[in-house]
Amino acid sequence: MNKLLVTSFVVLGGLSICSTAPAAITGSKHDFTASGWADGQICLPCHAPHNNQNVTGDLLWNHAPTAATYTLYDSPTFDVTVPGQPAALSKFCLSCHDGTVALDAYTNHAGTTFISATPDVGPNFGTNLGNDHPISFLYDAALVTADTATGGGVAGLKAPAAVIAAGLPLFNGMMECATCHDVHNKHATAAGDGLLNVANAGSALCISCHIK
Repeated sequence: MNKLLVTSFVVLGGLSICSTAPAAITGSKHDFTASGWADGQICLPCHAPHNNQNVTGDLLWNHAPTAATYTLYDSPTFDVTVPGQPAALSKFCLSCHDGTVALDAYTNHAGTTFISATPDVGPNFGTNLGNDHPISFLYDAALVTADTATGGGVAGLKAPAAVIAAGLPLFNGMMECATCHDVHNKHATAAGDGLLNVANAGSALCISCHIK
C-alpha cells in the first residue's frame, strides 16, 4: 500500500508539473495544449522527463530531429567563412520550422501535423535558408574587425559584449536562432508574439548588433 501511494504521488506530481504552463508560454505560438496530440501538456511536444528522444544529449529533448540538409545564407558582405550546417541548438527550432518533421513527431508518435499545413503556427522556412538571417556562426571580435574593413572603415557590427548586454545571448560565442528568439517567451510583454528576446520597435532588435 505504501509503495502504491508513493508511486501515485510521484506520477500525479509529475503530471501536475508538466500540465502547469509557465505564464509566458501560455497563449503564445508555442502553446499546443489545445492540440489533441499534446495531451493537454505544454512541455511534452519538446521535452519529456522520461523516455525522450534526447538525440543531442541534453535538454531532455522529446521532439523528432530534422535530418534535412540546408542551403545556407551567403552574400558579398557576409564576412565569415560560410558556416557549416546549423548547429544542434538551432536544429531544435528547425525540427519544426523546416516543414520536414511533424509538429507532433515525438517519442513513439510519428506525427501528422506539419507546420506547412498550419499557417497560424508558422513560419515554415523550408530547407533553403539563403534568404534568412545566418545562424551557427562565430560572432567575435575578429568578425567585427572584418566587417568594419569590408565596409570601408565604417563600423558595421557591435562588439560581442555589447550584443550580450543588449539582451541577445551568444552560445559558445555563436549566433543561433535563440540569439534573437526566446522559445519560452519570457519577454512576452516587451516583445509581443514574435517570441523575441528584444522588442523590435524602431528596429531595436537589429541595431542590437548592427550599427546604423
